[in-house]
Amino acid sequence: MREATDVIIRPERDEEAPAVRALVERSFGRPVVGELVDALRSSWAWTEGLSFVGERMGELVGHVLFTRSWLDAPPRLVEILVLSPLCVAPEHREQGLGARLVHTGLEALGGRPEPLVVLEGAPRYYARFGFRPGRELGLRRPSTRIPPDAFQAVALPSHEPWMTGTVVYAEPFWALDCVGLRAG
Repeated sequence: MREATDVIIRPERDEEAPAVRALVERSFGRPVVGELVDALRSSWAWTEGLSFVGERMGELVGHVLFTRSWLDAPPRLVEILVLSPLCVAPEHREQGLGARLVHTGLEALGGRPEPLVVLEGAPRYYARFGFRPGRELGLRRPSTRIPPDAFQAVALPSHEPWMTGTVVYAEPFWALDCVGLRAG
């Protein structure tokens, strides 16, 4: 693996929203993922400073986004974060850029009030960042379309043992049908 040492990881700037959308759509090959980022951007789930980009010589080549959602815990609702999407431009993959984006994002969350980050993704990839199956933390998937091992979570410093229950994604994930895998 070639290391992308000339890529700067930093918070997204407001004026970069169109470039981020184009990068996300190109990376996933699906316009709906770019629509999801825009919908999250204009919803209550968006939190300034939690969208990170990888920039190489003035070009955006990677992106990771953390947005708010809910944990329906027995005593009360708890705001949590969702890591989605994470993308790297096809020509910049296999250089460690995705890992750098995730590390930078997680480091930025240390002092935040949210106790958990959840995601849907490859267990072998995300385990290196401390993610583990959500069920190990007493979490239930927001949809049965999410494979059990793909629904993962990492506890942040403010996590407490009573914070268990069902994860409820922010509305844009549902409105654009970006939850789990559809058959066919």
